[in-house]
Amino acid sequence: MLHILSGTPSILNPYISEIRDSEIQKDRLRFRSNLERLGELFAYEISKQLEYTEVEVTTPLGSAMVQVLAEYPILAVILRAGLPFHQGFLKIFDRSDNAFISAYRKKHKDGTITIDVHYSQVPDINNKILIICDAMMASGSSMVNTYRHLMLKGKPRHIHIVTILASEAGLDYVKRHIPQQDLDIWVGVIDEELTAQSLIVPGLGDAGDLAYGKKETAL
Repeated sequence: MLHILSGTPSILNPYISEIRDSEIQKDRLRFRSNLERLGELFAYEISKQLEYTEVEVTTPLGSAMVQVLAEYPILAVILRAGLPFHQGFLKIFDRSDNAFISAYRKKHKDGTITIDVHYSQVPDINNKILIICDAMMASGSSMVNTYRHLMLKGKPRHIHIVTILASEAGLDYVKRHIPQQDLDIWVGVIDEELTAQSLIVPGLGDAGDLAYGKKETAL
């Protein structure tokens, strides 16, 4: 199922406005902070679909029955732009195990671009709820390659794919290449245009560069 959060009026929309704004982007700390706050909001929305169990807790004056998560999801993040976004999820799901995947664009002499996954640290994901988050979904290749890599490590019970900003082409690519059974896709906003260089227009630029500084090379 596809969930587009910007379609509902909420504080999420001003945060997306700020990460798009070229003037506000000059404040790197604020940019990272907004990605983190967006992660918290997405995590809250996803929390509504998780399972809970009722337990009794002791208060200073008695006891109360309260609902707690039956199981914390596994949080997977695509480095590096996804890190602040992931931190927002981790603030909400503070007992979650985490997976870290390094995926980068490799430019070839003929002008084509491929996505390489060359590093990962993944906990046991078998029969677990898995959340895969990245700040942006341009061509969709990073997400699909990350998904395929993770499926070599185990078979989750349910998967949530989460991104703040997606292109229509990238979203379609993910839908075509990732089985839709037991899958939810969460998107902040969808932009129509994707350039030949896999840049989202109007987009927001390079989220990794805006968060951490410009990169020279990828090894």
